[in-house]
Amino acid sequence: AIEPNEKLNDPKLEKTARYIGKQLRCLVCQNEDIESSNADIAKDLRLLIRKKLLKGKSKKEIIDYVHSRYGDFILFSPPVRYDTIGLWVLPISFFVLLSYLFFKKKSKK
Repeated sequence: AIEPNEKLNDPKLEKTARYIGKQLRCLVCQNEDIESSNADIAKDLRLLIRKKLLKGKSKKEIIDYVHSRYGDFILFSPPVRYDTIGLWVLPISFFVLLSYLFFKKKSKK
C-alpha cells in the first residue's frame, strides 16, 4: 500500500498517480493493482509513476512506458489486437453457448 513518503504534495498529481496505479497489475501479487500491493516492485513502480508525473509526463505516456517494459500482463485491461481477440471473444461466446444450452426447449420425438 502507499506509504506516506511516496505521496506527492500536489493533490491533483497524486490523484493522477493513484489512477495510473489502479490501471497497473502488480507483477508479484497478480490480482492486485500496484496501489494496493506491498511488494517491492509495486513500490518501485509507484515511485516511477510519481517521478514521471513530476517531469510533466501524461497518463498515457506513463502507462505506455510501463507497458513497453513489462508487456500486456501488467495491464488490467489487455489491448484489443489480433493476438488478444480471444481474451475478449471467448468469454462472450461461452456465455452465449451456455445460455443457449440452458434455455433451449427440449424437443419431443
